[in-house]
Amino acid sequence: MRAVVIHAPKDLRIDSYPDAEPGPGEVRVKIANGGICGSDLHYYHHGGFGVVRIQQPMALGHEIAGVVAAAGDGVTSVKAGTRVAVNPSKPCGQCTHCQEGMRNQCLDMRFLGSAMRFPHVQGGFREFITVDATQAVPISDKLSLAEAAVAEPLAVCLHAGKQAGPLLGKRVLITGCGPIGALMILVSRFGGASEIVVTDVADAPLAVAKRLGATHAINVATDATALDPWRAGKGVFDTLFEASGNQAALRTALDVLRPGATLVQLGLGGEMTLPINSIVAKELQLRGTFRFDPEFELAVRLMGDGLIDVKPLITATMPFENAVAAFELASDRSQSMKVQLTFGA
Repeated sequence: MRAVVIHAPKDLRIDSYPDAEPGPGEVRVKIANGGICGSDLHYYHHGGFGVVRIQQPMALGHEIAGVVAAAGDGVTSVKAGTRVAVNPSKPCGQCTHCQEGMRNQCLDMRFLGSAMRFPHVQGGFREFITVDATQAVPISDKLSLAEAAVAEPLAVCLHAGKQAGPLLGKRVLITGCGPIGALMILVSRFGGASEIVVTDVADAPLAVAKRLGATHAINVATDATALDPWRAGKGVFDTLFEASGNQAALRTALDVLRPGATLVQLGLGGEMTLPINSIVAKELQLRGTFRFDPEFELAVRLMGDGLIDVKPLITATMPFENAVAAFELASDRSQSMKVQLTFGA
C-alpha cells in the first residue's frame, strides 16, 4: 500500500508501506479521510517540535476515519464494512497512570504518527492501517467519514472543557482560532456558555469563528483596544481557553479574567514567562490539558447525534497523492482551517 511519509523537513513523499493483516484482537481499516493537524505541519516544516525530532521515515497522520476491511480472531465489536473513527491513542493499560484512570498520561503510550518514541509509531495517512479493535470506534450512519476524522481534535477540546469545569452560563474567552480554538467554540456552545469571545491576529479564521457561533470575533492585531469592554472592574470572563500558544495572548487575557477564573492552556508555543503576581492576586486557576481518553468516543457520539457540527471547519479536501500541496495549503491560515486528505472509498 501507499503512505504519506516524512523523511526530513520539507521532504514529504508517497512511499510504499507494508500492509499488515490483522492478528487476534486487531482490525484492518481502509482509510477514507485524514485531517492534517498542527503537529503534522511541525514535522513537515521543522522535522518535529520541541525536543521531538524525526529520526527515521515516518508516516504522518492521526486524525483518521475509514471502513473496516477485515477483523482478526476474537473481534466482536466491529466487522468488515463497519464505518469507524480510529482512535490514535493506544495506552498500555498497565502503568501507574493507566491504573489511576489517567490513560492519557500513559508511560508507554503508542500514539499514531508520533516521533516521541523510537522506533517511531507510524501514522494513519496510508491506504490501510491495522490497529487494536478497541481503537476502531463505530460511527453513526448519519455521520460522514470526513466528519468522523475530526473526532480526535474534538476529543482534545472536550477534554479541555472537562478541565475547565461547568461552562453553563459562563462568559468564555478563546485566544487563538486555529482548528483547536474553533472547536473550543463548539464545545463552549454545547456546554451552555452565555458569551463566547474569540481573538486572533488574522481575519479568515475569525470569519469561521462567527459562523460557528462565537458571540464576538476580534482581530487583536488591528484593534488593540477591542477587549476593553471586558476589562470592567477586575475583568469579567469566567473561563479562558488559550489556544494560540502565544505568550502575548496569555498575558493580555489575564487582564480581562475575573477573580477566581479558570485558565486552560491548550496551545503549545514553547516556554512562557507568566505574570505570577496577577495569577496570585486574582486567585486564578491555571490548568493544563493533554490529549484525551474517554472523550474520543464522546466526540463520535456527539457528532453522530447532531449535537456538534464540525462540517464548517473542513475547508479543503485533496487526494493524498497531492499531499505536499495539501500541507502547503494547510499552512496558509488565510485560506484554510482544516485540510483533509482522501484515500479513496
